[in-house]
Amino acid sequence: MPLDLEPRRYAGTCWRLVNTRFVSGILSLSDTLAEETDLATVVADSKHAVPAGCAHLHPWFAAPFRTGAPYPVASRFRRAGHTAGVFYAAETVATAVAETSFYALLAFFENAPDSPWPPPVNYTAFATAIATDRAVDLTAPPFAADAAAWTHPTDYAACQSFADTCRAANIAAIRYRSVRDPQAGANLALLSCTAFAQPAPLDRQTWRIRINAFGIQAICDHPEARIGFDRATFTTDPRLASLVWDRN
Repeated sequence: MPLDLEPRRYAGTCWRLVNTRFVSGILSLSDTLAEETDLATVVADSKHAVPAGCAHLHPWFAAPFRTGAPYPVASRFRRAGHTAGVFYAAETVATAVAETSFYALLAFFENAPDSPWPPPVNYTAFATAIATDRAVDLTAPPFAADAAAWTHPTDYAACQSFADTCRAANIAAIRYRSVRDPQAGANLALLSCTAFAQPAPLDRQTWRIRINAFGIQAICDHPEARIGFDRATFTTDPRLASLVWDRN
C-alpha cells in the first residue's frame, strides 16, 4: 500500500444522522423549556471531556472526540477501546441514510434476532461544512489500487492501520467509498476537529426509518424524499446473510 500520503485540499458539505430519542427523552422529563435546557446541560456536563480543540463545536460534532469512555465496538477507521475519535459522515444525505439504515438493521438483528420488527425510528440528518488542506482520498490514485482493502465489509484492519499512518502525518480527513450505499457514494472520516469549517450544523432534516418484512423504508417529509432498500441490498455483509425477514 502506498505510504506517500500527498495531502490535498477538501472542502464541501457532508451529512450525518443522529437518533432523536435522546431529545424526546429530555423533553419527557421536563415541564418547561427552561427545565429542558437545565437538564440537557446536566446531561452534557456528565459526559466525558471534550478536547480543547473541539470545545467550540456543536455537541454533535464534538461527541465522537470525547475522551474517557472506551469506544465500545471497532469501526472502519477506529479500533475499540481508548482510541482517538473519528467523526463519520457522508457526502450526500442519501449515503448517510444508507449507512444509518444498514447499522440499524445490523444492531437489531444482532440484539433481537427473534423479535418482531420495531416501530419506525426518527433521526435528525444534519449538514456539516468541512474544509481542510490535510485530506487524502482513498477513491483516487494511488490509493484506489487497494480498493479491496478499504472496502472489505467486515475486516477493518487495513483501514485502521491507515488511520494510524494518517494521524502520524497530521492528516485531518479521509475520503472513502461507502460500502453500505448501493449507489457507492462517498464517506468522510474526520480525524481532527480542525476539519470543521463551521461550529454548528448548516441544515437539518427529519427522517423516519422503518424496518419490516419488505426491507427498509426511509422517509423525509421536508424536503420530500423517499429511499428504499429491499431485502437483498445489504446481503453482501455476511452478518446479515441469514437474516430472517418474515416475523410475526
